[in-house]
Amino acid sequence: MTQNILPPVAKISPEKLEMHGDIRMDNYYWLNDRENQEVIDYLNAENSYYQQMTAHTKDFQTTLFEEMKARIKEDDASVPYLYNGYWYISRFEKGGDYPIYSRKKGSLEAPEEIMFNCNELAKGHAYFQLGGVSVSPNNKWATFGVDKISRRIYTIQIKNLETGEILSDTIENTMGGSVWANDNQTIFYTTKDPVTLRSDKVYRHKIGTDSKEDVLVFEEKDDTYSVFIYKEKSKKYIVIGSQSTMTTEYQYVLADTPEANFTIFQKRTRGLEYSISHFGDSFYVLTNKDKATNFKLMKTPETATTKENWVGVIPHREDVLLEDIEIFKDYLVVEERTNGLTKLRIMPWSGEGAYDLPFDSETYTAYTSTNVDFDTEILRYGYQSLKTPSSIIDFNMRTQEKEVKKEQEVLGGQFDKNNYEETRVWATARDGVKVPISMIYRKGIQWDGTNPLLQYAYGSYGYSMDCTFSTTRLSLLDRGFVYAIAHIRGGEDLGRPWYEDGKLLKKKNTFSDFIDCSKFLIENKYTSEKHLYAEGGSAGGLLMGAVINMNPELYNGIISAVPFVDVVTTMLDDSIPLTTGEYDEWGNPNEKEYYDYMKSYSPYDNVEAKAYPNMLVTTGLHDSQVQYWEPAKWVAKLRASKTDTNVLFLDTNMDTGHGGASGRFEALKEIAKEFAFLLDLENLIK
Repeated sequence: MTQNILPPVAKISPEKLEMHGDIRMDNYYWLNDRENQEVIDYLNAENSYYQQMTAHTKDFQTTLFEEMKARIKEDDASVPYLYNGYWYISRFEKGGDYPIYSRKKGSLEAPEEIMFNCNELAKGHAYFQLGGVSVSPNNKWATFGVDKISRRIYTIQIKNLETGEILSDTIENTMGGSVWANDNQTIFYTTKDPVTLRSDKVYRHKIGTDSKEDVLVFEEKDDTYSVFIYKEKSKKYIVIGSQSTMTTEYQYVLADTPEANFTIFQKRTRGLEYSISHFGDSFYVLTNKDKATNFKLMKTPETATTKENWVGVIPHREDVLLEDIEIFKDYLVVEERTNGLTKLRIMPWSGEGAYDLPFDSETYTAYTSTNVDFDTEILRYGYQSLKTPSSIIDFNMRTQEKEVKKEQEVLGGQFDKNNYEETRVWATARDGVKVPISMIYRKGIQWDGTNPLLQYAYGSYGYSMDCTFSTTRLSLLDRGFVYAIAHIRGGEDLGRPWYEDGKLLKKKNTFSDFIDCSKFLIENKYTSEKHLYAEGGSAGGLLMGAVINMNPELYNGIISAVPFVDVVTTMLDDSIPLTTGEYDEWGNPNEKEYYDYMKSYSPYDNVEAKAYPNMLVTTGLHDSQVQYWEPAKWVAKLRASKTDTNVLFLDTNMDTGHGGASGRFEALKEIAKEFAFLLDLENLIK
């Protein structure tokens, strides 16, 4: 890498931040003003430095991009699904960055009706996302949401699918999705608070009227909750959900009477989580009631829905996390997680002959797919593993026959899954807990400590890191990299207690688990400190920041994408999107105990004068989830503090937000940058 170019130096303008009698001096607080030209100049200077320092990898990035693009089936299509008399399909065309949504009436041989061609809609926009397509019960109308700046704020419009006309109705500042009542005239939608971007209101809109006349149906005044709306699969009820980290509440109305008042299902009780599914004359309730940490399934009559009426269907189990259910006319399908692996259990309503779908790998994921039809014996599910491309399977729950409807094609003629090994190993954490690590690598690798290894994790919000297939990852594996997912605490991989053990005042377990996994991989000669790399994004970026403050010597390089690193300042600012709803995850720093604990691991507050690994930090100027200034301040402080000569790059996308680029090929360019960074450090660019 080129070393004679000097990095930008951010000006120091100390800001005194005081809380609980504790004073923090923030030299780079000024970077939080997106409208300040000095801020934009600094971000551009960092971008320019990154571009110059990596200019020698540009051709290689192009090679990687073309290699990854060549594996993608450009004219790919989804497996069609039948809903209300129409087959629905999404597909790509060669060279097209965006999908086309279409349908066929009655049979797959019928002429195609193009509903939305996103390639046309995206013209002239640096970012484009279509969300929340919803078709009316009479199949005449479709609502859809459009986001053109990547802050996840959508404008809803309505299209006449018979004439192609887009109505003049425009509804701004929404979540994107909407729900039709059974009258084909009324939709419900949610809007966002313009400052915090929390979804907080539900409105009712009549087709052909001005959205200024829309009726406010519900406002969620508690700012630790967000609100959403959906229609039950039975089509009988429209349901509003209010959700915080630890508590939920639902209310419902008959879809036939959209102007009636909503009825509360079970009023919110702190710590009580539940979700509901309607079937027959009952609601099925997935809940943690009565200390059911891993959740249980209950049911209640639709005429008496409060918790004293709930009766048991599937009991709570210490070693099985009950994740979700899918209801059919003759079957109940249960998604469970045991020992870190997903299971699908088929339970006939007759009560006889329940069984699990058999999966024989330890590094796979299985999940129910699009099952909109209620009256069918076919379950559609997805399956993939670290080395097995994703497939969509139609499974007959009565005959137990399965039909693979589609297996992801890996083009280019080079890929054969038999060239790769996948395995799961267990590292022992410092408190004795066993942490699973899922790995994939090319066959024939020698475990002598010289293999480059990329260790990935997330470890927050109870989000489990399932083993999925990736065509882009092959570009690392085929150059000798090992890829490892550390299923650390803070996720829900081993059940709800796994999550509880990695949040609030136990958050540091997340970081120490990751480090202990790294040490295990080094001790067992899977890799060594010279060849170990780590990557995480968002809350996983916080993980990266914490581990390099704790054990920087373990890693040769770090990729930290859209990282949440200025934990204390962000959690004290309740005007920032996501903050107040995060108190149940990280704690509320307005309370001294949480302030002190947070400050003890917050990456930005714990940067020291010491050697750090090589680092690539990425962000988006318009990110609504993690504000751009967190990584920008962090990099500025690292630059001023670190004692090494390793590279430190900040790459800010000046056009987009948290998810990065929106086109499927543009996104590959971002991955090519990351891979080039890693492979350059390993001197593997040829």
